[in-house]
Amino acid sequence: MGFWKFFTAVLILNLFWSKPTSSISLSTTELSEIPTKFLSYAKKPEIVNLMVDARRRIHENPEVAFEEFETSKLIRNELDKMGIEYKHPIAVTGVVGMVGTGEPPFVAIRADMDALPMQESVEWEHKSKVPGKMHACGHDAHVAMLLGAARILQDHRQELKGTVVLIFQPAEEGAGGAKKMVEDGILKNIDAIFGLHVSVDLPIGSVASRPGALLAGSGLFEAIISGKGGHAAIPQHTIDPILAASSVIVSLQHLISREADPLDSQVVTVGKFQGGGAFNVIPDYVTIGGTFRAFSTESFMQLKKRIEEVIKAQAAVQRCNATVDFYPDNKIFFPVTTNNKVLHTHFENVAGDMLGIDNVQGMQPLMGSEDFSFYSDVTPGCFFFLGMANETRGKLASLHSPYFTINEDVLPYGAALHASVATRYLLEFESKSHISD
Repeated sequence: MGFWKFFTAVLILNLFWSKPTSSISLSTTELSEIPTKFLSYAKKPEIVNLMVDARRRIHENPEVAFEEFETSKLIRNELDKMGIEYKHPIAVTGVVGMVGTGEPPFVAIRADMDALPMQESVEWEHKSKVPGKMHACGHDAHVAMLLGAARILQDHRQELKGTVVLIFQPAEEGAGGAKKMVEDGILKNIDAIFGLHVSVDLPIGSVASRPGALLAGSGLFEAIISGKGGHAAIPQHTIDPILAASSVIVSLQHLISREADPLDSQVVTVGKFQGGGAFNVIPDYVTIGGTFRAFSTESFMQLKKRIEEVIKAQAAVQRCNATVDFYPDNKIFFPVTTNNKVLHTHFENVAGDMLGIDNVQGMQPLMGSEDFSFYSDVTPGCFFFLGMANETRGKLASLHSPYFTINEDVLPYGAALHASVATRYLLEFESKSHISD
């Protein structure tokens, strides 16, 4: 069933809802009170318990990309309890719910739900029960916060002037689950989308973002450099792929230092070098691999082109052959994550009303990437970071660390921000034309 038909079906099922008319409008003061009201609501024990319990159950049973079957089931069970209609499966394990009138405008809020293939080293009551898998990036908290937001929105659904779409997305960690969700049509008729990520560097009760490019577009490359192996004592009878690979790596760095505009941030990093197995043998081939990143599509594609040219040319100088693969292990390119300027201002206003303007920080672009970019690439979006650091509890381990932990005090803030940016959007914007840059 098409996504728009899904919306229509849910609308019919929910005709009994009390719907605000287009003539209803709130004063500036009334709008500014929504975020603080929702934060107070999110801190109610029953909402906090819902989020903490969901987060801990997900953390104990981590599932990696496109394997989030139990996580998806937990989400659907919670939505069932709230009386929220949803569509499943989307993109294998994804869940998309809907709260409100079932009518335009439509605004989406998104959480990712996959874990990482790594062993947890934190000893606590709810440690991962699955060897070699861990929620080390906060996606368990992201799901819990979106469930909390769903509860807030459902309990205040008569106040919604339109429809909030809840996106629970699989496979953010490199597999491009957002791309699959977009291909499955979830953004049809959606005017705007918001997403967040927890931060170990920002203090609890604060947020950070910026308009325009926020996170880099990224891609991977892998090259096999082939030569002619032989005894290390008679290198004149060999064609040394290790020497060729070394020349390639040095030359790749010149792409940044001598070809890229210093004001146009770009990165090329070689993180993989495999070749040979003995001290006195020159191998037949060497494999290298790495990542490249840029903040514009033009720079990204130029960098990709030059990476291939440099690898093949430098290999040829050393009498070797090279093949280059930009899709190793079926990985995909991530676009630049770009915040719509109008939506970013909207986010700042909402967060400022909730947290105080001093706790809404600007930030520099980061070279990290996020598959939220697949959403913001096709519809106006805004992505922001949510602080959870508390100095009195010690420093939090970084993302993707086996010692990563969540400060669960952050959960009400995320839930209330999700609910507030969506609700205020429906009250303040009538169509996508109001948010074009």
